[in-house]
Amino acid sequence: MSHNNSIERRGRVVILGIYVTDLTFRAERMPLIGETIAGSAFAMGPGGKGSNQAVAAARAGADVVFCTRLGNDAFGEIARATWVREGITARASVIDGVSTGAAHIFVDDTSGMNAIIVASGAAGTMNAADVDAIEADIAGARVFVTQLEQPLPAARRGLEVARRHGVITVFNPAPALPLDDDIFPLCDYITPNETEATALTGVPIANADDARRAADVLLAKGVGTVIVTLGEAGALLHSATQSVLVPAYHCGRVVETAGAGDGFTGGFAAALARGDDPIAALRFGCALAGISVTRPGTAPSMPTLDEVNRVLNQSASASQAS
Repeated sequence: MSHNNSIERRGRVVILGIYVTDLTFRAERMPLIGETIAGSAFAMGPGGKGSNQAVAAARAGADVVFCTRLGNDAFGEIARATWVREGITARASVIDGVSTGAAHIFVDDTSGMNAIIVASGAAGTMNAADVDAIEADIAGARVFVTQLEQPLPAARRGLEVARRHGVITVFNPAPALPLDDDIFPLCDYITPNETEATALTGVPIANADDARRAADVLLAKGVGTVIVTLGEAGALLHSATQSVLVPAYHCGRVVETAGAGDGFTGGFAAALARGDDPIAALRFGCALAGISVTRPGTAPSMPTLDEVNRVLNQSASASQAS
């Protein structure tokens, strides 16, 4: 499966985040407390927002460095094997006496919607020192990405170091946490979904106009460009100079939405790193996410660069034909 080690790597992306092993259970519904129900399927695979974003970016052609912490256990071995297979450079310190992270993912058989419990394990012990140890990697990158599954001080230091070295910063504020206002000016791009954008701004989001109102709040806090991912409605890019809604790409029946946001962020970062303009990068991220939801799994569902380009080219020729 080392389908990506042969492609020419363009643009370095450094990602700070967590790895967890996804344990995915499919069933008709969630069990009630005290109840046991039969599931229809089980799968185990690599996950964690940061690691998923790293896989998405690597398959999309970026030169990826991923920084995290692992436990000294079987799940940590799965992590390393995943990164080797994808051609990702890992900066992963091993913490003894703490487990590698794991996620329980329930997938509804009928809708493909999910409910997730994440235990971040060793990655939950990350701090600013992990970032200082990879300062040279960050300084040599075009794009730096982080999220909120690892402790906030590590994410903040990553954004500060990237900013100091003139590296483009992409902050994926997931899962939603209350944040101090001083983190926002460190973000060239922030990529919340509707729920996270509402949590950060207090603006309820039912449509693109609501998303613009929420984005204005974030711009006022000092963010450079806000991207609100809107699921089936696509993604909104909103800055001081432009506001563009890119529709979602429908690439087949939706099998599992878990990991779609990670696919979007990883694809967006890879496109920025190779020099795409923000709207082209937004389209690339949307197309990548549109393919990923038609496949089971989080990291395993991420498409290759060729697959994403095919969807983009089909869409371009279809719009010219109309």
